[in-house]
Amino acid sequence: MTLQEWLRQGEAQLSQGPHPERARRDAETLLLHVVRIERASMLARWNEKLDAGEAAHFQVLLDRRLAGEPLQYITGNTEFYGLPFRVAPGVLIPRPETEHLVEKVLSLAANFPTPRIIDVGTGSGVLAIVLARHLPHAQIAATDLSSSALAIARENASRNGVFHRIRFLEGDLVAPVHRETFEIVVSNPPYIPEIDRPTLAVEVRDHEPALALFAGIDGLDIYRRLIPASFGALIPGGFLALEIGYGQSTAIQSLLRGAGFHQVEFFPDLQNIPRIACAQRS
Repeated sequence: MTLQEWLRQGEAQLSQGPHPERARRDAETLLLHVVRIERASMLARWNEKLDAGEAAHFQVLLDRRLAGEPLQYITGNTEFYGLPFRVAPGVLIPRPETEHLVEKVLSLAANFPTPRIIDVGTGSGVLAIVLARHLPHAQIAATDLSSSALAIARENASRNGVFHRIRFLEGDLVAPVHRETFEIVVSNPPYIPEIDRPTLAVEVRDHEPALALFAGIDGLDIYRRLIPASFGALIPGGFLALEIGYGQSTAIQSLLRGAGFHQVEFFPDLQNIPRIACAQRS
């Protein structure tokens, strides 16, 4: 069959899956991935045929998508803040709302001539890498418990030309840098309550790493450790910037003030939900 015929068949199959409204777009993304061409080239190649290997590969990818696997894991690629990143099942897929966290840290970094920044729980490295690209004078470290996540983060740093700008360190929270201090600590930690697990989309619940999603019954377990640990890792006048979950701002404010932070502020996402918490060490 031609590319056009395979696209129609893929759309028909995915229309029976969990996201029929995205059937054509998803089928097109997978087909482009198989034949390794850009979307702009597809119309000119409508009548080309897939060989047997490509056809079999396309069907495997369709089956994976029908089972709810995220497109980003199937293709191994995603975009964040205008940069390309590799993702795999061992790391969280970056969300658009996390770009608000980047923007906040970029504004905070303007307060320091050569800011030292640590990204806690870096995952695929998106925060550290974007910050390195936009803050050429910053010194950046990134930590994660997962060696496999750090391997992907290093690959992404190399892909985006900042491999030698970032120290990737394996360990819990700020433990790998326990004798250092920073101007900014930034983190997008796990914050989904365990009780919300059944309500999540199949792509998230069954495919993304639980370690990067869930944080106890109320979703605050990591914050309870991270916030006081960050206070100790900051210079006086340094800032902590966090992504937080829905309905968590009151609890986060209490944790921040209890740890000694002041000037606690919250910033909304595009749905007007408090998404970024920012506080300063006095």
